[in-house]
Amino acid sequence: MSSFPDPKDTIAALATPPGTGSIAVIRVSGKRAFAILESLFRRGGKKAALASLPSHSAHVGVITDGDQPVDEVVATVFKGPNSYTGEDVAEVSCHGSPFVAQKILHLLLAAGARHAAPGEFTMRAFLNGKLDLAQAEAVADIIASDSEAALDLALKQIRGGYSQEIKKLRDELIHFASLLELELDFSEEDVEFADRTKLLALVSELLMRVGRLAASFEQGRAVKSGIPVVIAGKPNAGKSTLLNAIVNEERAIVSDLPGTTRDVIEEAVQLDGILFRFMDTAGIRDSREHVEREGVSRTHEKLKQSMVAVYVFDAGVTGPADAMREAQALSLPKNSRLIL
Repeated sequence: MSSFPDPKDTIAALATPPGTGSIAVIRVSGKRAFAILESLFRRGGKKAALASLPSHSAHVGVITDGDQPVDEVVATVFKGPNSYTGEDVAEVSCHGSPFVAQKILHLLLAAGARHAAPGEFTMRAFLNGKLDLAQAEAVADIIASDSEAALDLALKQIRGGYSQEIKKLRDELIHFASLLELELDFSEEDVEFADRTKLLALVSELLMRVGRLAASFEQGRAVKSGIPVVIAGKPNAGKSTLLNAIVNEERAIVSDLPGTTRDVIEEAVQLDGILFRFMDTAGIRDSREHVEREGVSRTHEKLKQSMVAVYVFDAGVTGPADAMREAQALSLPKNSRLIL
């Protein structure tokens, strides 16, 4: 079982994704961040006293391995507590060769830094009061965002939107709890400090606001991972044709033979900055064929997880009223939206 990382260590890691690029950034954070980098960084052939340089300043120099130059870099200084982690932070921007970046990181580790655990820079920002828990979680959401809506949601969270709402609810509850405790202290004197009508109104309002926050969880998760849209209907109703039209490519096989689609075919599409996950499913019908029955079973499972269900029907075979009855018989979540 791995031990909890020591927050007193000076840590270092790549802050940019692995791979070849124009620039790679290596971050160092901790009490010895400047001293460790100073042992490798030269300006004009001399050691640079990074600790004496102004915070939030960048300096061109060379990283050396002994007397051998490794790369010309830019060293950026961020003095705590005015840094991302709240500690002294130094960042090295080097050329984006994976070999060069790894060599510089190796030199930093050899000079006394420890390799940062995954998410440890953000964990230190949380421990040092630079971010609260919701904001720390939003950092990962920003990095993983793949749509405009997901990015907007994560940015609202990292700016403290949800944290402020929760703090406001907490403050109001503490205020009324203190009034009730005050009444208990003076219970023998029959003194009332808290207006019962206002208290009941506040509790009702808090329940409504907490419920709204709780309900937003599913919506937020859908925005981040993509809104699940299940395309369902009987065999040969045109489900695969609809999916191909949405993604503008021949993603699903279209055939006159019923039961062509046996498994769920999923494609992600952005519409007006929102990510949707469209799923073409097996046609719903009774079948003795084992594989087709499994496909229909998976269709029903996906419908139970949908936020939008698109029921496709052949108007030449099924009337709108019958199609509506068939669609309403599907097992859909309470908040799922049905479209015919």
